[in-house]
Amino acid sequence: MSTAPKHIVAFPYQAWGHARPLINLTAKLVKLRNINVTLLTTNDFYDRAVSELARSFVPGEEEFAKRIRIVSLGDSQTFAFHRIDDSFKATWEKIAAGEALVCAKSAVQFDALPPPQAAIVDFFAVKPIRAIQEISGKSVKIYSWIPGSTYAVFYLFGPDKLGGRGDIIAKVEAEVKRTGRPFEEVAGELAFIPKGEIVKVPALPPMYDYEYYPQDFPVPMELAIAIFPYVFQTMESCDGALLITAEPYEPEAVAAVKSWYAETGRPAYVCGPLLPPTSATATAKEKQQSTEAVEIQEFLDSTLKISGEKSLLYISFGSLFWPVKTPEQIWAFLDVVMERGIPFILSHASPMAVVPDEIKEKVKAYGKGLLSPWSPQQTILEHPATGWFLAHGGHNGVTEAVCAGVPFILWPFGGDQPMNAVHISEQLKVGYELIEVRTGPAGLHQIYRNGRTPKGTIEALKEEARDVLTKAYGPDGAEKRQRLAALTHAATREWEEGGSALRDVKAFLEKL
Repeated sequence: MSTAPKHIVAFPYQAWGHARPLINLTAKLVKLRNINVTLLTTNDFYDRAVSELARSFVPGEEEFAKRIRIVSLGDSQTFAFHRIDDSFKATWEKIAAGEALVCAKSAVQFDALPPPQAAIVDFFAVKPIRAIQEISGKSVKIYSWIPGSTYAVFYLFGPDKLGGRGDIIAKVEAEVKRTGRPFEEVAGELAFIPKGEIVKVPALPPMYDYEYYPQDFPVPMELAIAIFPYVFQTMESCDGALLITAEPYEPEAVAAVKSWYAETGRPAYVCGPLLPPTSATATAKEKQQSTEAVEIQEFLDSTLKISGEKSLLYISFGSLFWPVKTPEQIWAFLDVVMERGIPFILSHASPMAVVPDEIKEKVKAYGKGLLSPWSPQQTILEHPATGWFLAHGGHNGVTEAVCAGVPFILWPFGGDQPMNAVHISEQLKVGYELIEVRTGPAGLHQIYRNGRTPKGTIEALKEEARDVLTKAYGPDGAEKRQRLAALTHAATREWEEGGSALRDVKAFLEKL
């Protein structure tokens, strides 16, 4: 007697580094089991999500693809989640009742499915997780989607015993009661103001707390206060967690999170790397997401022919980050790149990125550079012309570069990026971290592990850029590339038999 397919709902918050790996996980889930998936997104991400999902299915796999329905909740804005939170709650009421859904972007009506057994929800989605708990109670298992470096979880959102700040909200409420100070003031202070304390978390060198904020990057405080202080409580209230990392990249961190969750009888599953399988379809669909894809492919091929293998520097700070307050820093770094005759692609996808006309003219005159507002990143990293990846160190890009065997030059801003930068440069030794790009009152403090204090000048930045690029394109860089090859080999086999990702995701599906 056949049983009805299980139903899973997946909801990432709307940063591409959060959404893309979850999109790719849904494709793997429907190939492993006869299940249906409802993937919730927003109008801004809908087309890109459809293209990204299509990358995981080759001709002959249409039946798998049909089991995933992508439903937009409506319009959204960067750093403004209230409208989407409200739309999520209204949509969840329909999902829980087994009613039909209408996509706000495509206007397609999807037939009703039975209520879901599980929901995979971004750990920043504080209000959506509460909505599921209020509406569905214990009938739906909720798994926190942890879309970044596992190392980052400890200090930012972990328990005190793992070097974290524990239940920040409880501490805020106690301080408000004791002093009578406004909640927002105390929450902002406890969650975001470093005090010069030494942070010790599993398997990372000790760091000052202000090293977690190396850039003066504008994040609306009202949004931050509405999310960040609640993440620990939200994670603790969920039934388990899914880590997007590849276990060979940070095995000690994965083990520590699994142990933490096991204390309360909850599973933490590792499921990275979460990239589409290599295929002509995957490449074509990725290129559909960039209006410059044809030009980029031609530029890569030309660079390979003229400058040779591993000659190109690919620069990207992801879909959100950019040196907004000090844009002169990136142009100064580019001056050094061009001074050394290095071919490059600069992807400036952030909505806050502005490229002045004089820079566009300078790059055009240089003849070996390309500026692109959105780039097919996996295509670029896997091209034989690409030699180095200058990045912010977000986990999505780190994973792509590790799997492509491309070493790093890192310019972290915040979030999980500072931990990735330390791990990659100091522990794995497969890249460099730029120090003189640091800005703001926190960024210009002394670094605990080496006693260095950034000078914070353009002259110092250029000097460091020359030093790092000389090393990267010399014997030292060759050693780092060779060292990375072993990690690439291990990470790219995580979804094969015997791999941790395949093992854990199968275990997750069995629990349904």
